Amino acid sequence: MSAAEEILDIVDAEDRVVGRSPRGEAYARGLRHRCVFIEARDTAGRLFVHRRTATKLVFPSRYDMFVGGVVGAGESYDDAALREAEEELGVSGLPRPEFLFKFLYDDGADRTWWSAVYQVRCALPVRPQVEEVAWHDFLAPEEVERRLGDWPWVPDGLAAYERLKAYRSTG
Repeated sequence: MSAAEEILDIVDAEDRVVGRSPRGEAYARGLRHRCVFIEARDTAGRLFVHRRTATKLVFPSRYDMFVGGVVGAGESYDDAALREAEEELGVSGLPRPEFLFKFLYDDGADRTWWSAVYQVRCALPVRPQVEEVAWHDFLAPEEVERRLGDWPWVPDGLAAYERLKAYRSTG
């Protein structure tokens, strides 16, 4: 099954399931669905940053400071977070990511999804999927901040990153 054929739960403004749709159709029609964003840090506290491959359905060839993706139909946010983190980092046996908060991402142009933000510490050597990740490295948080204005970032990841910084400053 291709990524575009993967079945997603379609949700309303309160994150209640109201239907199902193939991913490609959900994207094309701007149907609200669910995603997970996992901040992965190594044992030194550096963030996993990567550039998405040119073949991604949304935001191809852009940089991201999260691993993650869509939540499949009938899948929980927690299960999707672990699955996506292990898939994108290319590891198995990762600790279960810790849920932090959820928000509704909306870019104002018919792209909207419920976004659950997690964090995880990865002490394992990573081997990212070549289908998902064109480049990767663990960067110090200061380096990520320096690159925010230089690199083309995924807009939903930037929104999650800004919310995560605000979340941590109030906690």
